[in-house]
Amino acid sequence: MDKLVATAEEALADVTDGRSFAVGGFGLSGVPEVLIGALHATGASGLTVVSNNCGVDGRGLGILLAAGRIARVTGSYIGENKEFARQYLAGELEVELTPQGTLAERLRAGGSGIPAFYTTAGVGTQVAEGGLPWRYAADGSVAVASPAKEVRTFDGVDHILEHAITTDYALVKAARGDRHGNLVFHRAARNFNPVAAMAGRVTVAEVEEIVEPGQLDPDEVHVPGVFVQRVVALTPEQAADKGIEKRTVRER
Repeated sequence: MDKLVATAEEALADVTDGRSFAVGGFGLSGVPEVLIGALHATGASGLTVVSNNCGVDGRGLGILLAAGRIARVTGSYIGENKEFARQYLAGELEVELTPQGTLAERLRAGGSGIPAFYTTAGVGTQVAEGGLPWRYAADGSVAVASPAKEVRTFDGVDHILEHAITTDYALVKAARGDRHGNLVFHRAARNFNPVAAMAGRVTVAEVEEIVEPGQLDPDEVHVPGVFVQRVVALTPEQAADKGIEKRTVRER
C-alpha cells in the first residue's frame, strides 16, 4: 500500500520510447512539472501525449516539444505555445484536436471502463464529418485527416460516437496526498488532473504535501488511491515553483 517513491526519476525509470501519457494541468495550473522534467531526463522519444494544451513555450510539456520528444498530441488548445503550432503546421507533429469537454469525458470514460459514449458536441462540424488535419505534409497539404465518426439519433437529436482514452502512464500534480495514493487538488489545479489520473495504467502523482494515511477526510479526496500507483513528494522549493501564464489580460 505504500506507494511513495524516493524521486521523480525513480518513478519514471521504466519509461521507454513510444509510450503514451495523460498529463494533468491547464495552462500552467496544476502541471506536474517535476515529473515532466524527469520524463525529459529519461531521453524517451516518440511519445504520445494526451493533455489539454501541451504546456507553454519553455515550461511544462513545452520542454518535451522543444526537444522533439513528442510524436502525437491529443488536446483541445494550441494557442499559447508557438513551438506547438510551428511543429503542427510544419508537419513534424500529429495533433488530434477535440472539444475540451469531450476530451475530459474520454479520459474519464477510459478510467471508468467505458469504451465509448455518444455526445452532441461537434455534430454538424468536421469533428463529426472528418477532414480535420491531424498531420500536415511539408508542402502544407493535409497528410493525415481525421475520419468521420458514427452518428446516431437519440430522441430526435444527432449524437456522435467518441472513444475512451487510456494511456500507458498518467502524470498529475496534487496539493495533498498520502502514501496510499489518495489525492486532493487545490482549486483550479483540479482541472484535468483527476480524469488524467483515472486514464493511466500507471499513474504517477507529484504531491506538494504528504500526510499519513487516515489524515485525509474521505469526503475531500478527489482521486482515490486505487487509481494511483506511484507518489513523489515535492520539496518545498519544487512546490513553490509555480509559473504564471498571464499576469494581466490587458494593458494597464
